[in-house]
Formats: sequence, C-alpha cells, structure tokens
Amino acid sequence: MNRTFKTFRIYAGAAVSAALCVPALALPTPALAQATSASQLDEVVAALRAISTLQADFVQTDRSGQSVSGVLTLKRPGRIRFQYQKGVPMLIVGDGKALTLIDYEVKQVQRWPIGNSPLGALLDPRRDVRKFGTIKPTGNPNVISVEVRDRSHPEYGIITLIFTRDSAAPGGLELTYWVALDAQNRRTTVRLSNQRYGMAVPDSTFRWTDPRPRTRR
Repeated sequence: MNRTFKTFRIYAGAAVSAALCVPALALPTPALAQATSASQLDEVVAALRAISTLQADFVQTDRSGQSVSGVLTLKRPGRIRFQYQKGVPMLIVGDGKALTLIDYEVKQVQRWPIGNSPLGALLDPRRDVRKFGTIKPTGNPNVISVEVRDRSHPEYGIITLIFTRDSAAPGGLELTYWVALDAQNRRTTVRLSNQRYGMAVPDSTFRWTDPRPRTRR
C-alpha cells in the first residue's frame, strides 16, 4: 500500500467534515451587512433545495496536501456516494440515515448519523442552514461563503460551503467546493468540477457490499 493511501486512510473520515480560514476584509455598515448576509443565506438555502441530483468529479485534499480524486453522486434528501479513484479501496455512502465509510482493504465499516456530520448541511433536510449558517466575506460578489456549525454540538464539526454564481446551476449558485473540520481537528477540502444536475439516479447507487465475513448488503 503506497504512502498516499496510508495518509488518505488516516484522514478519510474527514471527507465528511472542515473549516475555512477567511482573511479579514472591510465590512459594510452593520445593518447593511446583516441584510446582505440574510439575503445570501436565503440564496444558499434556495440553491440547496433546488438540487434534486448532482454528479461531479472531485478532488479531496487533506491538511498534509495528499489528494485523491473520484466521482461524487448526490441525491437529495440524504443520499451521497464518494466513489474514489482506482487503487483506493474505500467508499463513502450516505443512504439517507447514516454515512458509511467502507474500507475494503482491511474489511472495516464505520457508520455515523448524517445529522452528526458537517455534510448534514447538504444532505439532511432537518438541518436549518439559516439557523446554523454564517456568511463569511469573500470580497467577490459572485462568490458566497457560508460556514455551517451547530454551536450546541461542537462534536459535529464545521463545514464551509463555497458557491459561485452561475445562471445554469439550480438556484443560480453552483457549489464549487467545501472545506471541513471534524471533531478531531482534521481538515479536508473537497473541490468539485464538471457538475451535472437533474439526471436520474437509482437508489441502488447508494448500496454497498459489506466486506466483513458472512455479511452482505
């Protein structure tokens, strides 16, 4: 097993969590800033709700700079699949209730509730982005950065979603990347490209084969 995959295994769970350090910028007056933030949060919520299905290529990078790539498939609500590149015998699947990390090399399976992951902001319709989200200044009117965290549950981690204005994307905003920080302070960036929307995605896409002995799914 090469060094890249060893490092990836250590940080794989952080694919579903991260934080973005945004440099300090000059802000408008408080009242205007609040109005602008509320408007942008409304835009983000509308864009997320407008996504029915999404497929995209992704590159996942951990804090040490190691990267792996693959294909992301998302079906709202609750379903997501990270299919990693050839040679990376791991899979992350969300089936609507839980996120599952399957490591086929060591035959291990880990599961945790979607709501306990920063990715719940993308997947869990019960997560209120307006309640937990904070707009972060970017200095670019065509880029919206929203940090989502539940301060009453710091163990859920933080996710910062970056959207770019694109009239062809659902809601006029395209999710271009996110940065996550999990409860163990492991940082992961996931960048998307070649986004495609609205295709038919069967539920079987989010099934997986259990590598543990005598257990099949």
